[in-house]
Order: sequence, then C-alpha cells, then structure tokens
Amino acid sequence: MPRAAVMSAPRKPIELRDFPDPTLEPGAVLLETVASEVCGTDVHIHHGRLASVPFPIIPGHVSVGRVADASGVDRDALGAALAIGDVVTFYDVHETCGRCYHCAVVRQPTRCPARKVYGITYSANDGLLGGWAERIYLKPGVRVLRLPDPLTADDVIGGGCGLFTGFAAVERADITMGDTVVVQGAGPVGLAAAAFAGLRGAARVITIGGPAGRLDLARRFGVDQTLSLDQHSPHDRDEAVRGLTDGRGADVVIEATGNPDAVPEGLRLLRDGGTYVVAGHYTDVGPTTLNFHTDVNRKHAQIRGQWGTEFSHVARALTLFARHRDRLPFADTIGGRYGLQDAGRALADVEAMRVTKAVIVPNGEGL
Repeated sequence: MPRAAVMSAPRKPIELRDFPDPTLEPGAVLLETVASEVCGTDVHIHHGRLASVPFPIIPGHVSVGRVADASGVDRDALGAALAIGDVVTFYDVHETCGRCYHCAVVRQPTRCPARKVYGITYSANDGLLGGWAERIYLKPGVRVLRLPDPLTADDVIGGGCGLFTGFAAVERADITMGDTVVVQGAGPVGLAAAAFAGLRGAARVITIGGPAGRLDLARRFGVDQTLSLDQHSPHDRDEAVRGLTDGRGADVVIEATGNPDAVPEGLRLLRDGGTYVVAGHYTDVGPTTLNFHTDVNRKHAQIRGQWGTEFSHVARALTLFARHRDRLPFADTIGGRYGLQDAGRALADVEAMRVTKAVIVPNGEGL
C-alpha cells in the first residue's frame, strides 16, 4: 500500500497514512512520485489561510513522476508519445467545466467554480490526489506533460509552481521591450518572474528581497540589480529605483512576496501610468493600507491580480525553459530533499526561509 504525508487540519502535525492501491479508470494515469515541491502556499494552508480546503489533504500541487501505469493513455496533453517509465509533470488544476461564464465567455478558467487543484482542494479521503505520496493518481482528463529535452526532474521541481506563476505574472504585466521591471521577492515566484521578464525583453530587472543567498541566485537568473530588505531601507530602495529610471520609477512592478506590506511600497516604486501585478497573495495573509489618491488614481496606475495559472502557462513555460535552460538554473534553488517522514520539517524550513526550495522525495530518490 502506498504511503502519503497527510495534513489533517491547520497547525496539526503532518501524519503518515497508508492508502489502497487505486484501480485505474479509463483515461487515468498512475505515477510513481519522483519529487513534489513544498512551497509557500503549503505553509499558508497549514496556517489555515486558504478558505475551503477540504482537510485532510495530501499536499503537493506541483510534482514530477514516472509513469507507472496508464489506462488507454499513450499521448501526453500536447500529443507527444507517452509510455511506461516516462518522466512527466502535470497541470495541477482539474475539473474546470468549460461551460460557465468564466470559462466560456470571459475565458478566465482560474475563476471557474468547479475548479479543483491537486494537493489543495482534493481531500485525502478521495485518494492519492497530492504529490506528498509514493504514488499520484491522475484522474481522467488531467493534462500530463512529458518533460521536454533537456529538462530534468530537478529542473522542473526546482522551479515548481513558482516557475509557472512567475511566467503567468510576466504575461499579465504585458511587459514591453525596454521596460524597467522591479520584482518584489526572491523566492521561486520572484526568481521566475525576474528571469522571464528578461526573456520578454525588459532592459533592466531589479529584485528586492532576501536573504543574501536568494539575491545571489537572482543575479544568476539575470537580474541586473538586487536590493536587500535587510541592508536597504524602504527609502534606500525607492532612491535606488528612481536613480536607475531618471526619477520616474519602474514601468512594471511584480509582487511575488505574499507580504501585505510589499503592496504600498510596490506602488510607490511604480512610475506614473505603470502596471502593478500582484501574484504573491494566493492565500489570505491579511490587509494593507493604501492611499488611493496618491498610490493609484493620481498615478494613473494599473493594478492586476494574477490568481494561479492556466495550462497554457505551464506548457509555454516548459517550452521556454527547455530553450533557455542555461539561463534558468532552477535546479540550484533546491536547498533540501526530505522523505515523507520529514514533511513537517520541510514545511518549517520553508517557513523560516532556511531553503529556497524544499522538495519531498517519497520514494527516496536523491536522498
């Protein structure tokens, strides 16, 4: 019987449970888990900051696995041949209906009321529907993607959901060639946003964050200037950004911190008429205070939220990653590998920022 790490309720210790081997429905795929990420969203869920989570859950919404069995599935979601033993990832969002107003009319499937997410909104009582498990059951219709050459499992899981969320945030920002872009946050989402902003054509990318090791990584991802939260005051950061933009401020600011205090600062760093994208507040971490006259209206600012990702973001991010792997060292963000029995420690290490990316390896690979 496969084992899984289960989050039974907010603030409760992670438990190990045995699950029955699933019987595959037509169109289903069974993965042997290679690795599953631990991200900030998992920490926030454990703190009870996301509504409607059907505890108990098996966390792990972005994972890489090896095809162990498949029922009538011999192609991935883009038509590539798929066979037993292939290493794949999958789009963690499932069951969007395609018929509601958000799906069919305004083409915003992330707001579909039927939307489900592996590792977040499926209950452990429904089976192996999260990545912190020795096996992952992919329901019929889950979009599987074979990893494109030359990407490895470490590449993809090192990026994790941040890889796809950062890509989505850059697309949402509609960056123009030659723009100056500020990214708030140097975690996986911020690193991806900064890297893809450069690939999109930004003339200058500035990352604000910490600790120092993450800022070192940001420079390896092509960031032109880093500003430390520890060493530079808000005034210093404002002066630095304005000094690099002839006093105007950034054309685009992307929030990738999940910290409410980042929002008013991000708007202050934005030039008049610029675009501010909020990507880090997937969970409810509390309110902030804005002066809508000075921060938004007088600035003629555009504020855009980016809630989750769509399949197109996953597919295109992987394609671009494969093309520019040498510029995107996501495998190097992995700071710790943990067995299922150490999932609680992995959560604590992510919360304390002791690692940039923590990875669960349920079957011992890489330990």
